[in-house]
Amino acid sequence: MNQGAQKGDNDEWVHLPNKCEVCKFLSIEMKSAFEETGKTKEVIDTKYRFLDSKGTSPIKYVKSDIRFIEVLETVCQRLTEYSLHKEREGSNRFAKGMSETFSTLHNLVHKGVKVVMDIPYELWNETSAEVADLKKQVKEHSGSLEKGP
Repeated sequence: MNQGAQKGDNDEWVHLPNKCEVCKFLSIEMKSAFEETGKTKEVIDTKYRFLDSKGTSPIKYVKSDIRFIEVLETVCQRLTEYSLHKEREGSNRFAKGMSETFSTLHNLVHKGVKVVMDIPYELWNETSAEVADLKKQVKEHSGSLEKGP
């Protein structure tokens, strides 16, 4: 059996993301978040101390540990925009937005066509097992990044 593949209840295969896919989407979303937060000129004032009046020089937000931690904290939230696109292969099966298949099915339903599937209509927009596992693995991996070596 392939690593990252599990047999579902109804004998259909669920292909969970592998480590390469997890790393890919973690890096994509971190890069995007760093680009969004890198445009500020904000400075973090570090001159306040509890025990003495000596302070250190201000730190630019773009070079701060705080920025790194905030970026890591937003990665999992950013992954909620992803859907599984079963019509695609490899890591391209994870992409933002609704898959072509479900988009077509939604359009048919809105036109009045009765669509019968094993999945109830109410669950069409729910997070797939693959995307949920992707978020879980990214969260675990980003936690290890935050802790450091």
